[in-house]
Amino acid sequence: MPPITDTIAVPDEELEWSFARSGGPGGQNVNKVASKAVLRWKAAGTAAPVPPPALARMKALFPSRFTTEGDVVISSQEYRDQERNKEACLTKLADMVRAALVEPVVRKKSKVSKNAKKRRVADKRRDSAKKQARRVGGED
Repeated sequence: MPPITDTIAVPDEELEWSFARSGGPGGQNVNKVASKAVLRWKAAGTAAPVPPPALARMKALFPSRFTTEGDVVISSQEYRDQERNKEACLTKLADMVRAALVEPVVRKKSKVSKNAKKRRVADKRRDSAKKQARRVGGED
């Protein structure tokens, strides 16, 4: 498998391939050729240097792709030939791992400045005074 990042590459021995008849385009040929590619990767016991927090994020980001045993199952039937569908599966797997490697940025609570509070209160008082002036009524 091509490397996912500079340091991470999933060994080909860990990838299990199976092929089935595709439901996509292909005309009469679709009934004869198994062009759908299904990739199974045992992510739980992988030898690839994927950090455990990234695997946990991957499981959280893509729960429908994981089995109860912790295997990742990816299928592709976009193309008419098996090779291109295999490449599409590998691309999907690489994109999933890359997305999981990105650590979420922790939000820092910000504090409202004193001047901003003063401006907000002053604006409220000005609007209140404007409405009070309307309510008092005019001269008869």
